Amino acid sequence: MNEKKKIFIIDDDSFLLSMYSMKFEKNGFETKVVANGSDALEILRDGYKPDILIIDLIMPIMDGFSICESIKKEKLAPDALMVMLTNQSTVSDINKAKELGVDGFIVKATTIPSEVVEEVRSLLNKK
Repeated sequence: MNEKKKIFIIDDDSFLLSMYSMKFEKNGFETKVVANGSDALEILRDGYKPDILIIDLIMPIMDGFSICESIKKEKLAPDALMVMLTNQSTVSDINKAKELGVDGFIVKATTIPSEVVEEVRSLLNKK
């Protein structure tokens, strides 16, 4: 029984949400998308258990780092891989993501959607 992996995408860009959702679903994943961090935390607090969290860094209300901190602190998705998918690529951003225990850091501007899917698959295979 090969269950579909659940991906939870948190990004304030609705175009990217629908594009990545479609891309992952075509590749056999089950996706859930949300446009801000506070909604994402509510869904996780209500018991949603994704296998992978894909989190944008720069968003209104809550940035990706705050979301990661809350998820870790509240142990909301203890078994999920966390991947930052962002246009921020400074050394300090990457280091902060590592400090928070993020499993992957993907720069949107230099990665096409199919490469994002492959990167996520590769992280899952290492798990």
